[in-house]
Amino acid sequence: MSLRQFEYALAVAEAGSVTAAAELLHVAQPSMSQQIRGLERDLGVELFARTPTGLVPTVVGRAFLREAEVAVSAARRARATARAGAEELEGELVVAAQMGFGTRQLPGALSGLRRRFPRLEVTVFEEPSSAELDRLCRRGVLNLALMAACERTPADAHHLGDEEFVVVLGAGHRQLAADRVDLRELDGEQWVRFDRDSALDGVLLNVLRDNELAPTTVARVSQTATAVRWAAHGLGVTLVPASAVPHGYEHLVRPVTPMVTQPVIAVVRAGAGPAETTLLEFLRKETWSEPAFFSGVS
Repeated sequence: MSLRQFEYALAVAEAGSVTAAAELLHVAQPSMSQQIRGLERDLGVELFARTPTGLVPTVVGRAFLREAEVAVSAARRARATARAGAEELEGELVVAAQMGFGTRQLPGALSGLRRRFPRLEVTVFEEPSSAELDRLCRRGVLNLALMAACERTPADAHHLGDEEFVVVLGAGHRQLAADRVDLRELDGEQWVRFDRDSALDGVLLNVLRDNELAPTTVARVSQTATAVRWAAHGLGVTLVPASAVPHGYEHLVRPVTPMVTQPVIAVVRAGAGPAETTLLEFLRKETWSEPAFFSGVS
């Protein structure tokens, strides 16, 4: 087996056919077919099944492809590191953040990283589920992740600060007169909540339970920005990390009492290279808790 065969198999899974995958990778179709057959022969299993819509991975194939993706990503990182020289670092850096974390801090840190390594390609995505984020970290798919908790060793996990949560209120809401909103004063409010398996919805449920508030749900959304906008229009109230509040909505946001916070942990992959360590350096320079920015009567 070879990494080239792994890359071919991943391309076939993405494209749905050997012909399309060959065009994608600019190789001859017969050569790719031969490599896929050789890989299946070496493994002793069938990786793909033929369907009316094209080739799809078998159950065994899906399991293999998950590990192949990890191996190919690791090889690309190793190749990029070996070729790196000062500002010549190139390759792909994959960053994930727990939904709502780093919205204000990541752009500045990534801009600094790009100035340092202009040929580096960065992929960033949000993940609602903390369990899925932890799983991706353990598989080695991510170069760096921002999350509230992890089981990594101190060498891999770095505490950047604490994210304070704030309540978003509709225009004209009576609690906007307060510097800080006592959560008990929100008794009877309807809540804009998040997907059931998301970390943010877990935080909100715990806060409501701890303060003996009913989790009356008016809507569920999959993005923090949507929750803020809907709450701002008076649909209900919501609770989000302070850094997740989009610009232009600060006047409708207040810190809460009792204070609600979560640690922000940067988890860096084992054997981190210069790209990860540089991004971590820039993230440390960012401000991770600025509740005063939202307090005060507008």
